[in-house]
Amino acid sequence: MIIAENINKYYGTLHVLKDVSLTIKKSEIVSIVGASGAGKTTLLQILGSLQQPNSGTVWVDGVNIHKLKETALAKFRNRKIGFVFQFHHLLPEFTAFENICIPGYIAGKTKKEIEKRAYELCEFMNISHRLHHKPQELSGGENQRVAIARALINNPDVIFADEPSGNLDSANTHELFSLFLSLREHFKQTFVIVTHNSDLANISDRILHMSDGRIDNEIILNKQAIASETEH
Repeated sequence: MIIAENINKYYGTLHVLKDVSLTIKKSEIVSIVGASGAGKTTLLQILGSLQQPNSGTVWVDGVNIHKLKETALAKFRNRKIGFVFQFHHLLPEFTAFENICIPGYIAGKTKKEIEKRAYELCEFMNISHRLHHKPQELSGGENQRVAIARALINNPDVIFADEPSGNLDSANTHELFSLFLSLREHFKQTFVIVTHNSDLANISDRILHMSDGRIDNEIILNKQAIASETEH
């Protein structure tokens, strides 16, 4: 699903990513861990097409994303990629349901199709009773579930999550772990998660450890899942 080769990124003279290469298979859950400043979020944003590398190549589902022109890249991102952040970035003037539907409207889908999918996701995530509330009326865990539903509305192939449990209490954090596993089981999405939370990392199929702009260690936690996906 994702192939990155020799990714380098500079901010001025600061060399943030140093020849990073990786492969992530369809329906894998991969966590990226490491100390602050190791380059985790920068790598996630480059894999997710939000930043351009100074050199190197990224393919998502067979497409060289950094070769796409701006309009084509925006359409590709809208169809293929979902994002979940530590800060949910919901639009405060819209209800939870409206926030969830917005990427579907941008994709040009019919109102009937979008709303049917939104209701299904809300039912799956147990937030159907909160659809007409605005973000400020929801708990942190509810807002994060709304953000995840929004990320899933176009049925993307890949979900990129940057510290998704960072603003959640322990109970909501454990619910989030279970939700990611259920989403992978039901919708077959690939998850790439940047996290400092060791419990969240440990639900992954693989953990990639970053240090000083490089992947310096890999821990395989679910050999069976990776082997199964390799066969496909």
